[in-house]
Amino acid sequence: MGDAGHSVLQIPVPELEEFVRGRHAHYDPGFVSADPAFVHAHVTALGPFLPSLDGHARERLTAVVARTTPFEVVLERVATFPDGIIHLVPEPARPFQELTMRLFAAFPECPPYAGAYDEVLPHLTLDLRSSEVSEASTRAALADLLPVRVHAERLDLAWWADGDCRLLESWQLGAV
Repeated sequence: MGDAGHSVLQIPVPELEEFVRGRHAHYDPGFVSADPAFVHAHVTALGPFLPSLDGHARERLTAVVARTTPFEVVLERVATFPDGIIHLVPEPARPFQELTMRLFAAFPECPPYAGAYDEVLPHLTLDLRSSEVSEASTRAALADLLPVRVHAERLDLAWWADGDCRLLESWQLGAV
């Protein structure tokens, strides 16, 4: 994540906050936020994002948010990326992909995941594969929580930095 920090547009998933916050406390305690409005459990909509919003950027973002109606997804399927990141796959993924593409169209200077990947694969990060952690152990740890039905109705602008994670702003989807 880097020492300087960065902002991310994210859809919060408060139903999984306790689990995800606990994993941050285990791996990166500096990324556990003291801000009660900050939600660690999220699906990234666009990140890294702009370091600050000027009037023109705010207008572009507000226009995308206003055109995006709230949507429902289910988080149940646990998967692992080649780099070892264990995550939940939203089903359907399409509403997140469409939101990301609308945001990227409005902010071409902010390619999803800094352009590191050819395809946008929405996900909620859970853990990191290791000798003690596997997809199966993560699934077992989440057994009482899954499936999670997510009503995506809010877009948060969050700041992620070691010792300084906080909510910057939040918008209701579909609101003007």
